[in-house]
Amino acid sequence: MRESGILMHITSLPGPYGVGTMGKHAFAFVDFLAEAGQHCWQILPLNPTGFGDSPYQSCSTFAGNHYLIDLELLTEEGLLKQEELEEIRWCIRDTKVDYGLLYANRMAVLKKAFARHGETEVFARFRAENDSWLPDYAAYMGLKEKYGGKPWYCWPEEARRYGADAVSIAWEYLGYEGIQFHCFTQYLFFRQWQALRAYAHEKEIRIIGDVPIYVPLDSVEVWKEPRMFQLDENLNPKVVAGCPPDAFTAEGQLWGNPIYDWDAMGADGYSWWIRRLAAAGNLYDVVRLDHFRGLESYWAIPYGDDTAKNGWWVKGPGKDFIRALKQGLPDLKMIAEDLGYLTEEVLELRDFSGYPGMKVLQFAFDPREPSNYLPYTYTRNSVCYTGTHDNMTMRQWFDTADAVVMEQAVSYMNLREPEDYVWDTIRTALASVSDLAIIQMQDVLDIGGEGRMNFPGTLSDSNWTWRANDGIMTPGLAKKLQKLTKLYGRCGG
Repeated sequence: MRESGILMHITSLPGPYGVGTMGKHAFAFVDFLAEAGQHCWQILPLNPTGFGDSPYQSCSTFAGNHYLIDLELLTEEGLLKQEELEEIRWCIRDTKVDYGLLYANRMAVLKKAFARHGETEVFARFRAENDSWLPDYAAYMGLKEKYGGKPWYCWPEEARRYGADAVSIAWEYLGYEGIQFHCFTQYLFFRQWQALRAYAHEKEIRIIGDVPIYVPLDSVEVWKEPRMFQLDENLNPKVVAGCPPDAFTAEGQLWGNPIYDWDAMGADGYSWWIRRLAAAGNLYDVVRLDHFRGLESYWAIPYGDDTAKNGWWVKGPGKDFIRALKQGLPDLKMIAEDLGYLTEEVLELRDFSGYPGMKVLQFAFDPREPSNYLPYTYTRNSVCYTGTHDNMTMRQWFDTADAVVMEQAVSYMNLREPEDYVWDTIRTALASVSDLAIIQMQDVLDIGGEGRMNFPGTLSDSNWTWRANDGIMTPGLAKKLQKLTKLYGRCGG
């Protein structure tokens, strides 16, 4: 069935306490999607954000981001008091997330809620059901508190090497209550997320979630299972991940993530990945696997280098990995993020997987080089995007594109007046043959560079901070999008 949806992370929703959450504004956004004829809501990873506040650099692949817990819902339950929230400065501007203020204030408020909650049968059952990862996450977070927020590889040796001693240190420092607090934040997160997702399903909205291919060095996963990564005897990475230099980045992109020991992972049938993607399948209806091309070959950079220039290509697990996923998770629906430097081998692996790839209109209109992103090249088994979280908004793109690219875009999409360019691009995406079309919410709102979500390969303080103004998702805007969606056969029914 032809469908369409909107890309907008939960943090970008409006709301009173510094960041978008899983409260009433999220439910209202689901209503907006339904009124606009959409059937998909695509979000970024829901895991806790780490260094640089990126959802793609999380300390846990299983835990949820406690920033997304809605505080108003907790006041309604009597776990927080309104005056406790109002006395805190949550942000400088309502349209930007201030992660520094969130870091300083969010945990303290949630600890007040925990003190009022106490033990319940439902909370105990949640801990039991998540025993495979939750105790280690709570211990890791407890040790982080003990050692002043430092990453695990800077902890004393007895805590640095995961095991019974390290976990007991966390329990000794925080005690039962301290450890249970970190379990409690996860209980709140998953309870609120399940309620929001259930409401989306009532409105026939599917959630498309995102799984980064790599995890950061400072994560529960690397601390707990270092043998799954290319580390030396001192637990330092041998190589780290990134992308090679290209026309956009002369130095390449140095992500710094440790790279998997794919041989070790393959030896037990990639069970680590099966567990990880099974958890993602319990969160989302469809999983977008980030940096799919890294499964065919990955760019390995010597640990300690300050650019990606000295890296080299190394073969990844390829078809063996895909076979294991298909066997272990036969019902998991996935999207392959097949962007970047693509070779015939990468395209062959994508086609072997059967997963739909991504087509981004912003990449389509440079006539000086061949393009697989022009809509006439699409197949049905693909997802068409105006742009992604790593791109400019369409309005910014039109404002900055050079004359040759603009001429091609205007001609190909039969663009009319400049004020209509963005919506004409949305029309092009919806009209494409791709089974699924995804539009950035910033493009639906037709906003400029102030709405850009991320500048890849940078630590810009504006990354991941954009938030929508309250009240701009109007019935009129929903009707405008619904009309186009219906015209191109994507409303369903």
